[in-house]
Amino acid sequence: MAFIQYNANPNNNDTIDCVIRGMSKVLDVSWDAMHIILFFKAHEEKDIFLRNDVWIDLLKDLDFDMHYVPNTCPDCITVRRFAAHHPEGRYLLGTGSHVIAIVDGDYYDTWDSGNELPLYYFYRKEKL
Repeated sequence: MAFIQYNANPNNNDTIDCVIRGMSKVLDVSWDAMHIILFFKAHEEKDIFLRNDVWIDLLKDLDFDMHYVPNTCPDCITVRRFAAHHPEGRYLLGTGSHVIAIVDGDYYDTWDSGNELPLYYFYRKEKL
């Protein structure tokens, strides 16, 4: 379990595209492909492509299940702790203002977001 610096943005921008970066990692597609997929989903829904409703609907369309993180401090579940307890699989965590990808126990982000508190996560069982 480790933090791995990751920025799929082709221009190496670190802007408000954490949804695109995180989803591109979890779905194993390029930033450009993820941007286009989200754009078309937003067009279908007649909405803005980075609104939570759009990317959450897309994940649900792709058979991801949404779960809430029961965070009761002082035993808070941080991104780092979540990753350590999920050594296998691909997860997308949401903090309310940020999105982080976890793949096989490592968390991928442009900065070390390990101390952030996730509110929810998405997970899809791999199809055999």
